[in-house]
Amino acid sequence: MSLDSDLEPWLRLSHIPGLGNESFRRLLVAFGSPEAILSASHAALARFVTAAVASSITGGGARDSLSPVAAWLDDPGNHIITLADTAYPQPLLQIADPPPLLYAKGRLELLTQPCLAIIGSRSATPQGMATAESFATAISDAGLTVVSGLALGIDSAAHRGGLAGASSSIAVVATGLDIVYPARNRSLAHDIAARGALVSEFALGTPALATNFPRRNRLISGLSRGCLVVEAAAQSGSLITARLATEQGREVFAIPGSIHSPLSKGCHHLIKQGAKLVETAQDVVEELGLSPAPPAATKAVSQPSAAAQALLDHLGFDSCVVDTLAARSGLGSAAVLVLLSELEIAGLVAALPGGRYQRLS
Repeated sequence: MSLDSDLEPWLRLSHIPGLGNESFRRLLVAFGSPEAILSASHAALARFVTAAVASSITGGGARDSLSPVAAWLDDPGNHIITLADTAYPQPLLQIADPPPLLYAKGRLELLTQPCLAIIGSRSATPQGMATAESFATAISDAGLTVVSGLALGIDSAAHRGGLAGASSSIAVVATGLDIVYPARNRSLAHDIAARGALVSEFALGTPALATNFPRRNRLISGLSRGCLVVEAAAQSGSLITARLATEQGREVFAIPGSIHSPLSKGCHHLIKQGAKLVETAQDVVEELGLSPAPPAATKAVSQPSAAAQALLDHLGFDSCVVDTLAARSGLGSAAVLVLLSELEIAGLVAALPGGRYQRLS
């Protein structure tokens, strides 16, 4: 397949080494179109970019690297959107550094729908994962497409919840769209491509480079009306996304947690800085002025015995080890383990690393 004549000049420029987003946009303002940029003289171009970049442009741009892109576009689910396209997401035009091109895979129409970012720790707790997924489903049913970054932990749970709701999910990734990172999320990425959308500003073949993840974060927040942080450590990358959301004029929400959990520190910091504390998805929906989601169907679960329920009361809402539960309940460790197994089957308790157990909502 040959490239569309309108798209090819954009791609030729985007593949030129050293031509960043800002320089690309500066050239567009100065010359009016990619075609005019490629036709400009070296002297005219050198007023805006380095001599090396100007030489690459006058040399015709990166024609030789476009064959894989043309092959990728043979798939009807794959798209490339430029700043000149009506399909370009309007919220990204409001941020400081909109990418000149976006690669997209899946349901392109989702990029024009109202969105909410849901982000958090890669090393999330079972409770955090369950919270992220349930919030995402409710948010999706309320009419907001859930945006996240396809990372392990909270991001993955948010995508699953968004896909389960009415408004689906968008994954903004830091690699080319022909690469799935992390590889453990390959199945999830395929689900998002089939029922949601994958988006990247990076050219095909771009590997997972550490410097690209913070750049990716500005698009997660930029696409969204608000950003919800579920779990985050004090130095979490999620706090970078939340800061970007604030700078972009988006709402920031955070879910509080236990004062003893390191994964609550980031959320508590955001709340101290002015993020809106939320306890239910309805809090977010109301703050954004949306209609509430329809009530979800109640799923039948096995009911724990009276003894297991009593142990659940002793567990409280912070995680603890078996010996602590035994001391609180007056039961032997073996009896506690039996009751914990019953509570796990009922979906009320999850086992954590280090022999700890945590109550689930």
